[in-house]
Amino acid sequence: MAKFDPAKAAKWITANHKDKSAGICATYVRRALEAGGLDTTGHPVNARDYGPFLLGRGFEKIADATPSLSGDVVVIQPYLGADPAGHIAMYSGTGWVSDFAQRDFWGGPGFRTKQPAHQFLRWKPPAPAATVPETSTPVSTQAR
Repeated sequence: MAKFDPAKAAKWITANHKDKSAGICATYVRRALEAGGLDTTGHPVNARDYGPFLLGRGFEKIADATPSLSGDVVVIQPYLGADPAGHIAMYSGTGWVSDFAQRDFWGGPGFRTKQPAHQFLRWKPPAPAATVPETSTPVSTQAR
């Protein structure tokens, strides 16, 4: 399992976003994920397809009402009349960022108005490896 650091990913996207959208949200979020240490080999092209991809790499779904943490990701499905790629963004610790700093997780007025299907994802660190306690065999003190 990858050693992903959500804080490093959030730091990268905060430092590298553009002033306004360039229509490349998936590229920026992917680069942030890579900066955080996630292996993105075989990544999807479209933002809408990142849900299953991230779930397969150690992220888990979280409820909409869950307070956001640095490195959380939202994957938003397209709506009728919108870019069929959908949208993806990462929480920086202070706000939602994709290829630009957003005013909210929706990333634009069309998404905000239509509110299409979406999911929030959070990195779930792997559980520490279980250790087997050492057992000692009592040494017999009796003579044979």
